[in-house]
Amino acid sequence: MRVTKGVRVFLSNSVMENQPDALTERVTELEIKSSYAEDLLDQLNMTIYRQQQQIDRLIQQVTQLREQSQNAMQDGSGSNPRDELPPHY
Repeated sequence: MRVTKGVRVFLSNSVMENQPDALTERVTELEIKSSYAEDLLDQLNMTIYRQQQQIDRLIQQVTQLREQSQNAMQDGSGSNPRDELPPHY
């Protein structure tokens, strides 16, 4: 007999004998699930790492484009294309 949270649970001898096998099976299943979870976590971490690299490259490109735009404005060749007449006039 075992007491769990104030409730008496009667376990037969056959259940008691099979319990170690059931526990071993449950532990094995939990280890397998844990392994899959670790693999998924590694994949997600790699995805985040690659995305951060891509974000860093995009930030660098935007910075370069801003610098080019500012340099073109300072040189005077950066006039607004809307102000220019189309070539057929």
